[in-house]
Amino acid sequence: MRKVLVTGGVGYIGSHTVVELIEAGYVPVIIDNFSNSEPWIIDRIEEITKTKPTFYEGDCGNKDFLNEVFAEEKEIDSVIHFAAMKSAHESIANPLEYYKNNLCSTLALLEVMSQYKVTKLVFSSSATVYGESDINPIPETAELKNQTSTYGTTKLMCESIIEDVAKSSSLKAISLRYFNPVGAHASALIGELPKGTPNNLVPYITQTAIGLREYLTVYGDDYPTMDGTCIRDFIHVVDLAQAHIAALKHLDITNASTHTKFNVGTGKGESVMGLIKQFESVTSVNLSYKIGPRRAGDIIECFADVSKINSETGWQAKFDLDKALLDSWHWQQSLVT
Repeated sequence: MRKVLVTGGVGYIGSHTVVELIEAGYVPVIIDNFSNSEPWIIDRIEEITKTKPTFYEGDCGNKDFLNEVFAEEKEIDSVIHFAAMKSAHESIANPLEYYKNNLCSTLALLEVMSQYKVTKLVFSSSATVYGESDINPIPETAELKNQTSTYGTTKLMCESIIEDVAKSSSLKAISLRYFNPVGAHASALIGELPKGTPNNLVPYITQTAIGLREYLTVYGDDYPTMDGTCIRDFIHVVDLAQAHIAALKHLDITNASTHTKFNVGTGKGESVMGLIKQFESVTSVNLSYKIGPRRAGDIIECFADVSKINSETGWQAKFDLDKALLDSWHWQQSLVT
């Protein structure tokens, strides 16, 4: 039974990955400070998997805390690092907070991993590292242009730190560049749980559909796209979670110290307006929405070239957007019943 430390393991992507780890036979050890998650999610993970995961409450940027966890949990085999602040739009208003949190947590983790000779890392990166790419679908070899948010910059800086550490040590790392996670577990026991006003589109849609918000704001309809709204690559969160299992297995067969980057998406783009119409179609719920001004940090078009992760790990997305939207809707309904 291989033990995997999961930082931020109670969050949206983290909790789904913990479920997939347990079901794949791994033993996850979770660290979370509940800055963007809720303690009861741990009970939901247990309900789904029939296994109570080991949990430590604390801040991943605190080296003393990390030392205590590594000392207590013998034989940690690898680490999946989710813990980070993650709103592109919020990061523009609070850059120092994002630099401090996202960089310091990664630095502290790498130091303690080195101390305890843990050499395998899967890092939660983002497609925001590409900025406004000239190429779509975007390959991992695309030029990393100016990022449109501090969040994106922190992810690229963390990748650079990991790259340098891998060159100078025995670290083997994979950075998974996520596109746009959506959906929820089929059980409707875990899903995206934003605090306050959602920054992501799908929870904003579902909250509007359930009546928690008067209307949905579409930020700009004058972009040079098919319907004037931004285009994104929406990937089911369970597919994304399973990509982490594929990454761990890939590290097992990697002999040399290295840092590999993989896009994780569907390879297909959908517009904001198209997603709204698709949600209405699959749920038979009419949405109230208004067109607002463009939002700072938004990229016009961004979808993934996933040929590299497909060919090198065998992973590929299984779930379509209809399922992702229905799973999100069932999750939202479960929160108000």
